[in-house]
Amino acid sequence: MNEGKRWFLGAASLSPGDGGIARVARLSARTLMEAGSPPAMLCLREAGGASVGGLNPVSAEGSRVRFAAGCYRGALSHDWFIYDSVGTARAHPGIPGLKRPYGVWIHGVEVWDYLNPARERALKAAAFVLVNSQFTLARFQELHGPIDNGVVCRLATEEDDTPAAAPAFDGPPTALLIGRADKDNMRKGHIEVIDSWASVVKAVPDARLLMAGGGDGLDVVKDLVRASPVSDNIEVLGFVPEADMPALWQRCQVFVQPSWKEGFGLVYIEAMRYGLPVIASVHDAGQEVNVDGVTGYNVDLGRSGELADRLVGLFNDRDAARAMGKAGRERWRSEFRYSAFRDRLTGALRHQKAI
Repeated sequence: MNEGKRWFLGAASLSPGDGGIARVARLSARTLMEAGSPPAMLCLREAGGASVGGLNPVSAEGSRVRFAAGCYRGALSHDWFIYDSVGTARAHPGIPGLKRPYGVWIHGVEVWDYLNPARERALKAAAFVLVNSQFTLARFQELHGPIDNGVVCRLATEEDDTPAAAPAFDGPPTALLIGRADKDNMRKGHIEVIDSWASVVKAVPDARLLMAGGGDGLDVVKDLVRASPVSDNIEVLGFVPEADMPALWQRCQVFVQPSWKEGFGLVYIEAMRYGLPVIASVHDAGQEVNVDGVTGYNVDLGRSGELADRLVGLFNDRDAARAMGKAGRERWRSEFRYSAFRDRLTGALRHQKAI
């Protein structure tokens, strides 16, 4: 392995708790460090708390102009670039003499729903495109045609170890949904889970639903809960700080997020790491992560009552829920912990002769 390549990583954010794309950027930076090529790191947004392995990124403080200028400066002293998304890759230097090969991550909806000319150029100019799932790649190619330089590299948690404490599968039957609520695109399953909860409570009267996550659609979620006949059984927590998440995971017996447009679903593998059964959907990449009938269920949201039936079944059979959670943890251990990701990404970079 050539340890002489000098890498530059450009990202919107590298801060813990700042979403899935920031986590992918952190995973990429750590992998490069462990491959002997510690990258210079540039963040578009504020970089507070964004240290990776003792390396601190430079912040463009929200300025796209500063971010682009930082990329051009980086081209003077670095051999390879990697970007966390096509949005940041648009800043890659294009002046002759400063052109450097680069890789770019794609995640899902940001390249499915609308691929403008600038983003399309950023993809075509890339030496390689890292794709978070086979589903994302297939969906992209269905919408936009072949992507010859695409490499599937499934994601992982940042941890290699299981949590210090796991759910005990006792206490009130409780399901957890963690997802950003976007007003114009409620795609994480909030509406469907809330709609199903009256049927769940009819069968399991003390069943509780916890909903965590921010977003500009949070008021919409709260309105839907207030209108539910079982609103007393639903708690909208809003944004939960990263430090408080372990205690939240431990309160639950089921993780439920039947999304419509998940490009991968980092939260599913986090639930698996905690040993919880997962309810995802058949409509997106959740089915690539969650094995139906083994680590949980993938529901068809077009089938009336299927979501409620799966929730009720897991609440009423905690031995089955515990067994699925155990199977999920084994799947996380073999496929979705950090070291598995590191091996996948390192292999992809070696193939490109980038490290």
